[in-house]
Amino acid sequence: MKGLIETMNKLTKLEKYWILYDVGNSAFILLVATIVPIYFNYLASLAKISEVNYLAYWGYASSFTTLIVAIIGPVLGSIVDTKGYKKPIFTISMIIGVMGLACFSVSKSWIIFLGVFVIAKIGYNASLIFYDSMLLDITDAKRMDYVSSQGYAWGYIGSCVPFVVSLVFVLFYKKMGIPFYGAMTIAFLINALWWLGMTLPLLKNYKQVNFVEKQEHPIRDSFKRLGHTLSTLNEDKKVFFYLISFFFYIDGVYTIIEMATAYGSALGLNTNGLLIALLVTQIVAFPFALIFGRLSKKYPTDKLIKVCIIAYTGIALFAIQLDKQWEFWILAIFVGMFQGAIQALSRSYFAKIIPPKKSGEYFGLFDICGKGASFMGTTLVGLISQLTGHMNYGVAVISVMFVIGFYFFQKAAKL
Repeated sequence: MKGLIETMNKLTKLEKYWILYDVGNSAFILLVATIVPIYFNYLASLAKISEVNYLAYWGYASSFTTLIVAIIGPVLGSIVDTKGYKKPIFTISMIIGVMGLACFSVSKSWIIFLGVFVIAKIGYNASLIFYDSMLLDITDAKRMDYVSSQGYAWGYIGSCVPFVVSLVFVLFYKKMGIPFYGAMTIAFLINALWWLGMTLPLLKNYKQVNFVEKQEHPIRDSFKRLGHTLSTLNEDKKVFFYLISFFFYIDGVYTIIEMATAYGSALGLNTNGLLIALLVTQIVAFPFALIFGRLSKKYPTDKLIKVCIIAYTGIALFAIQLDKQWEFWILAIFVGMFQGAIQALSRSYFAKIIPPKKSGEYFGLFDICGKGASFMGTTLVGLISQLTGHMNYGVAVISVMFVIGFYFFQKAAKL
């Protein structure tokens, strides 16, 4: 406990407020990775949708969401580089996500639920583009690995607070005398309020430091800057190869996050066991994200990222044969060991190799190659599962993504 207090004391107030947004939005993504797929399975079962189709529809919804953000992300990212634009557009995106989450249970129709889910997920993903680009405004290059790792670490452990409270209602709703639908409504509202509350300090204190001066036609000029960046991107080989690498390896990471509970639920594994196992993932991820953050002071960031990619390749191969509860627990623990590290180090590594004044624009591209990449992974998992009738075959494609990502990361690291 003393070590944790000392760690927080080493952070500036603005760094702490930035980290708090990770604590807030991580509650949403933990819910999406655990309770939300189970709720969707419940709605799908009421409509007599098969387990294979349930997994596929969930994958398609996730893919559609990331595709939309991949299209609008670079444009919005370029726009928020304009002086005074980043905070208000970030705020709007966050509110869309929070309101969408609060409205998850407005209908018992699985189709309407997926529609609300898509809207909330778009708001969440869009807010992260602007949030990640704020890293260059709230700290310096030497501290980026450390601060980014702190964000993911505290995000993992902090998100457990509303999750555990939600879990009490979801697991014990019968003893409380409330319907399952009512328990889910309470869970969604708790997490929405948590997300909003953790965002307020950042909204109050953040100031855009790196920016492009406001022009007469800021939106039109943003498109011009984006067009120029895209046309010359291949000239910066390090950034170019890194983005290709990131596209593939983070595709595997986010596909595992998006599909883990849905996959386990479709395999018929115990629901309570799945939820507790993924809670363990969050708890394990906390210290390991901090450990990798400290290791980044001693070892090059590129070497640590390579370790994470290799580890995730093994995780994906292990998941192919998964069909038992205890195997899911092993999977959850190993995912927790490397999940925060690969996300945090990838974010800070990219922040250090891009122009600070164009951070929003570049992080918009980063998001295409990041969460936008999971469009391919989740779609392939769903499509191959439906075509073959075997979910394990769909999971097998994830390991290929890590191998390709490692190859291109090697090329980027050498430049």
